[in-house]
Amino acid sequence: MGSRREARRTAVDILYQADITGVDPTDALAGWLAADREVPEFARELVTGTAGALVEVDEVLAAHAVDWTVERMAALDRTILRVAIFELLHRPDVPPGAVISEAVEAAGELSADESRRFVNGILGKIARELGEQAAGT
Repeated sequence: MGSRREARRTAVDILYQADITGVDPTDALAGWLAADREVPEFARELVTGTAGALVEVDEVLAAHAVDWTVERMAALDRTILRVAIFELLHRPDVPPGAVISEAVEAAGELSADESRRFVNGILGKIARELGEQAAGT
């Protein structure tokens, strides 16, 4: 398993499992590793990074999810958004367009039909704001 796309999917799987079972994400990751499941280094970084920045990530998510609370979102959509927001905020080595594209694709393949547009809208707003902040406007 070498691609970042596959690593992102693994990270989403682990974080989704942690979310729906109420387990700490690092414990869920440890469980995967103990079961000899393949977890690429990039997936590990996304899981630990997202878990470590969860308060910040959820604040950004809540601020951009019009008429939605983070708790009311479908767990899978919430997880996809959390990973993508972590990348937008803390992984300058990953182009924002790639982050958004991967998240939208994951939402389209893994979640409900309307999730693709929901994820795209939220991440697009966040990326625009971050771009404006970086440009100093």
